Amino acid sequence: MIRKLIGRLLGRKTRPAPLANAEPRSYQGTAEGVRREELPKSATRTCEALQQAGFKAFIVGGGVRDLLLGLKPKDFDVATDATPEEVRKIFRRSRIIGRRFQIVHVLFGRETIEVSTFRALQADAETDEHGRVLRDNVWGSQAEDATRRDFTINALYYDPVADLILDYHDGVRDLHRRTLRMIGDPATRYREDPIRMLRTARFAAKTGFTIEPATSAPIRELAPLIHNVPSARVFDEMLKLLQSGHALDSLHQLRSEGLHHGLLPLLDVILEQPDGARFVHTALANTDQRVAEGKSISPGFLFATLLWQQVRVRWDARVAAGENSIPALHSAIDSALDEQGEKLSIQKRIVGDMREIWVMQPRFEKRSPGAANRLVAHLRFRAAYDFMILRCDAGDAPAELGAWWTRFIDAGSDAREELLAQAPAGAVKRKRRRRGARKPSGKAQTEGADTQAAPNDAE
Repeated sequence: MIRKLIGRLLGRKTRPAPLANAEPRSYQGTAEGVRREELPKSATRTCEALQQAGFKAFIVGGGVRDLLLGLKPKDFDVATDATPEEVRKIFRRSRIIGRRFQIVHVLFGRETIEVSTFRALQADAETDEHGRVLRDNVWGSQAEDATRRDFTINALYYDPVADLILDYHDGVRDLHRRTLRMIGDPATRYREDPIRMLRTARFAAKTGFTIEPATSAPIRELAPLIHNVPSARVFDEMLKLLQSGHALDSLHQLRSEGLHHGLLPLLDVILEQPDGARFVHTALANTDQRVAEGKSISPGFLFATLLWQQVRVRWDARVAAGENSIPALHSAIDSALDEQGEKLSIQKRIVGDMREIWVMQPRFEKRSPGAANRLVAHLRFRAAYDFMILRCDAGDAPAELGAWWTRFIDAGSDAREELLAQAPAGAVKRKRRRRGARKPSGKAQTEGADTQAAPNDAE
């Protein structure tokens, strides 16, 4: 009773801690399919240096999981019983980051190894009113650290020096069973960190595993807790989901778990607007293909594709209401970004890339020599061109437009002149009257003046 009372006064909530198995199962890494030659030297050297200094050190989490699944890990994290300050002393090129959850970044050239200290189980962790943990820098044992992790398949520890896997929660068995299972009580774990609900959908889509019924059951009811997560963290998780190489499957998994409607405007746009379904599916299929081929993904381009239908619908409505095309486009962009910004804190540099890609789309309609050459010279031309081609593939823009620009950028100077001469006239830009020129009057004025520029004509 006293501890509960003190917890309330300090803004904390007590909760039962899940039990940790003191003795883990152990497996030989190579016998389970780990290819030690695929490990980056940076991760192995980090473990070796920590062990030589008298500490425990293991590769942990997604790196181990993906190695066992025969996938190429995106990165390798290390867990140790050394504190951040002790890790910092061992590695000259390192820095401590984070406040809520302190970790150390150890630098090897362009590579960064993330090193975390084993976390303790806390029965009275500081939480908000919904149960989300606010501060988490209490060090503990490896068994406690394993119990603190989200899924059993992410709680595997691999020692690259001894070629040994330690498994406290039957994660290896779940890998063989192709089952995604939360460690501890799922509802409690989701309240601690609602982002775990999004991670459940992402991992299920990435691995093709079946979500254990007890792990899936609380998600639909607790989904509104995502509103309490800082928008920057939601953005980071959504970016991981969309760049996972299984974006389409992930979005369908979000829908099946009840994690879309009303929670994130972005998901409503993607999943609830039939007009944009073809465009979005084409965009995400292309993104998944690039990931499979090991190519880079531009976050600005990706989010520009996902929000384009929302921008286009609002743009068309404003033009139909009589607004000038380009101001209407800028207003539509502002409106769409403001709506997303309430739940998804898209980084400013990414927003800047999105804006440039969008505002360049009308310029592809103009194929005069000056306009075309200026557009090709633009710093963001390639991204805007790829976006335009995507629109053509999805039926959002004429196929002829994409074919013409593809020929134009591959052509020499003579061929470009010929293409420009054969290009459709398109919209005519209003001519500017020279200073001092006499203004026509009467009927001549009406008949001689250009009509108002049509949508998509301005640069």
